Amino acid sequence: MMMQKQGLYSPEFEHDACGIGFVVNIHGKRTHQTVKDGLKILANLAHRGGEGSDENTGDGAGMLLQIPDAFFRKVCPEENITLPQAGDYGVGMVFLPRQSDAREKCMRVIDKAVEEEGQVVLGWRDTPVNESTIGQTAKENRPYIAQVFIGRGDKTKAGIAFDRALYVIRKKIRSSRPALMSAFRAVSR
Repeated sequence: MMMQKQGLYSPEFEHDACGIGFVVNIHGKRTHQTVKDGLKILANLAHRGGEGSDENTGDGAGMLLQIPDAFFRKVCPEENITLPQAGDYGVGMVFLPRQSDAREKCMRVIDKAVEEEGQVVLGWRDTPVNESTIGQTAKENRPYIAQVFIGRGDKTKAGIAFDRALYVIRKKIRSSRPALMSAFRAVSR
């Protein structure tokens, strides 16, 4: 039974298998509880239709978090990546082809776009993946997951100007070589 139009509610905007959740700290405080609450919402939205053909493969829903600066300061030295102060670097979370030659081509396109926008590639990090917990369908189709660390260029002001440069880089990458980049996904926003 459809509800009747009332106030701002209109049944024409109802859609099946749709759900989204937000958990935020309005003061910007980073806590693990926020992550736990987000995972709880995700578990409660299983009815939304975001499940795959096997029980351990989902729709790839994720969480958008602040850059975990303290964590990256621990792991980046292992990759010979030196990070500037927080706010002076961005992290691109990218899905790349698993074939090494295609992956290298995509990485070169990304590096070039960063350079063209006057920013600096600080380095690349292979993102660890625990395949023991994902379904067979996900294993067979998973991309190569990497992080590209981008430093603010000398001629770019901190803050919104740097954010804008990162946005332009992402747009430039997506439109640069459509055939090559069809297997590429920038999941960072």
